[in-house]
Amino acid sequence: MDSIFGVHEEALNVRTARQKLLANNLANQDTPNFKARDIDWRAQMKQASDELSMKPSGKPDMQRTHSGHITGFAEMTTDSFVKYRQPTQPALDGNTVEAHIEKAQFMENSMQYQASLEFINSKIKGIKGALSSQ
Repeated sequence: MDSIFGVHEEALNVRTARQKLLANNLANQDTPNFKARDIDWRAQMKQASDELSMKPSGKPDMQRTHSGHITGFAEMTTDSFVKYRQPTQPALDGNTVEAHIEKAQFMENSMQYQASLEFINSKIKGIKGALSSQ
């Protein structure tokens, strides 16, 4: 299935994690010393794309049997790509959440999530069509 969907599955996972992070920023816009965070989307997707291209087709992901083992593709998280947002006007109480920026990022992320879902849906419809015509 990786060859059919490409990195779109990982894109949905990253978009979901980013949506939660942005919602958390908005929920804490009045919390003193709260620092707004966001995911470095390009770095996350570049790593996912690189790992997908290196993954041997038809073989299962590696399993970790010890905490010292290298993380495989299936266990990749967004934690290492979470960065603090640089505010244009930090608040006097140390909070760096700027509601207008967070709301704009939240809406943009929502639209991009929907676009990824529609892409995957069109791929599935194409596969169904190909299978039913035989």
